[in-house]
Amino acid sequence: MGCCSSASAAQSSKREWKPLEDRSCTDIPWLLLFILFCIGMGFICGFSVATGAAARLVSGYDSFGNICGQKNAKLEAVPNSGMDHTHRKYVFFLDPCNLDLINRKIKSVALCVAACPRQELKTLSDVQKFADVNGSALCSYTLKPSEYTTSSKASVLCPKLPVPASAPIPFFHRCAPVNISCYAKFAEALITFVSDNSVLHRLISGVMTSKEIILGLCLLSLVLSMILMVIIRYISRVLVWIVTILVILGSLGGTGVLWWLYAKQRKSPKETVIPEQLQIAEDNLRALLIYAISATVFTVILFLIMLVMRKRVALTIALFHVAGKVFIHLPLLVFQPFWTFFALVLFWAYWIMTLLFLGTAGSAVQNDQGFVEFRVSGPLQYMWWYHVVGLIWISEFILACQQMTVAGAVVTYYFTRDKRNLPFTPILASVSRLIRYHLGTVAKGSFIITLVKIPRMILMYLHSQLKGKENACARCLLKSCICCLWCLEKCLNYLNQNAYTATAINSTNFCTSAKDAFVILVENALRVAAINTVGDFMLFLGKVLIVCSTGLAGIMLLNYQQDYTVWVLPLIIVCLFAFLVAHCFLSIYEMVVDVLFLCFAIDTKYNDGSPGREFYMDKVLMEFVENSRKAMKEAGKGGVADARELKPMIK
Repeated sequence: MGCCSSASAAQSSKREWKPLEDRSCTDIPWLLLFILFCIGMGFICGFSVATGAAARLVSGYDSFGNICGQKNAKLEAVPNSGMDHTHRKYVFFLDPCNLDLINRKIKSVALCVAACPRQELKTLSDVQKFADVNGSALCSYTLKPSEYTTSSKASVLCPKLPVPASAPIPFFHRCAPVNISCYAKFAEALITFVSDNSVLHRLISGVMTSKEIILGLCLLSLVLSMILMVIIRYISRVLVWIVTILVILGSLGGTGVLWWLYAKQRKSPKETVIPEQLQIAEDNLRALLIYAISATVFTVILFLIMLVMRKRVALTIALFHVAGKVFIHLPLLVFQPFWTFFALVLFWAYWIMTLLFLGTAGSAVQNDQGFVEFRVSGPLQYMWWYHVVGLIWISEFILACQQMTVAGAVVTYYFTRDKRNLPFTPILASVSRLIRYHLGTVAKGSFIITLVKIPRMILMYLHSQLKGKENACARCLLKSCICCLWCLEKCLNYLNQNAYTATAINSTNFCTSAKDAFVILVENALRVAAINTVGDFMLFLGKVLIVCSTGLAGIMLLNYQQDYTVWVLPLIIVCLFAFLVAHCFLSIYEMVVDVLFLCFAIDTKYNDGSPGREFYMDKVLMEFVENSRKAMKEAGKGGVADARELKPMIK
């Protein structure tokens, strides 16, 4: 069946492509390796659950190794262990804001209590009253509630005053402070660029005050992305010009509004005498100036790029029209980001839960303070490295499955001469072929990306840890390595996507498909530059349009709150989310354009229109070829050589 064989270079050059005719298994050894790796991931999860980590994670445990909500066995040489906590189901920290930023832990004694204090307790008398009324003792087990106000050790054995109001975290039985001040302090230590702690407090308050607006703007970006996808499907002929004009107007309008708001706020009289409000006004003014300058620079660069590429914009219209027809025949393509995102969320949730299990797995060990921690010893302590590799490989595998699914569906559409004979659901047919034949190819391609991504992440971690300690030469070398690995990863991603398309067409293994796709792309380098790049740029303009529209709406809405909140962080959050949503939707369209281009290049290389070797492409794409040839001739940039490059190649 040829599942494991790899074709030689001579065989590859002589082999005739037979799209969708011959199906065979590809890269079976890599599929077996991936299955074994997943079994190892399952072993890690099973080990963590079997060693009691699941109970410690969900129910929580105190500083003496007792799991809350159940009877416990006595630990040797550990005082206060082996207690019956059947009625004490919640973990309470005596000082929840005492954070160990190095180890990401709470440096506080943890106790099992019957109830979390829902209201602030300001004195030890309030703590004693809470214990008497609710039956929940918040001080150490060795101190009786009647001794809270009389014992000299109460200041050490009782919680730090005032005790903040707290509520149990759903499903995890930890008493978490309701006030966000603890989290603000934790973030202050992590964000090194904030020299004034009050700045961070104002930023966090801005996010909390504007949360309804942030949610509404995020929903707006989702709606705009859906609308743009509809526009792409039904009016693709005018889409390029619509997007171009709207981006020009949006960038000019956004820049003008920012400068207008800056001038207006700068000239407005400062009537308030409250220092905090005055500081907020100055922060907003400074943020407006930075936004206005950045928007101006961005607008100028955008105009220069569009000026250079204006001659080639028309070449993209026909290709967008064909891609729009693909979405009309394959409407389920629009929902691919949802399924992929859903699969990633499920896997990430499983991965995080297993990681938390690992954090509480192992045997009980006393630390320097005499409290109990659970640590894994021996070779098993390196399981989390395996777990991290699994995060990258399986995430890339899921993304690669999406690429293979989209490629298979578009290939089915392109190489079906009579579109009325398309499968009822080409997407499901593509998924079926992926599962039956090509999971090994996807596993191999995703593993190659993992091999590049892991060293880059390690170098990024080293760079963050050595910041300010290494010399200039080492810092430059480290950044250069990170940049080179990033570029290599992007190139391999692009080659992988085209390799999946070649596999979907001719059912060859990954290496053969990658080599064939690379040869095709090199032979059609001018087409890649003139067609594919311009199409990707227009889709990028669509993303810019959604981000600018959402950001402009955010500026107008948040401007009404400028007197009592700093809206720098809310606006950044909204714009990042808008770009993420637009990227998820338009990346599918970008994928379709790339697959269509490779199919078109293969079609023109191995077919010449003669009987028995008819083109698979439709009339619109043939008109696109002729229009491209004429446009490049008129521009005088390619001469005879470029015209020959754009004509169908005759074998």
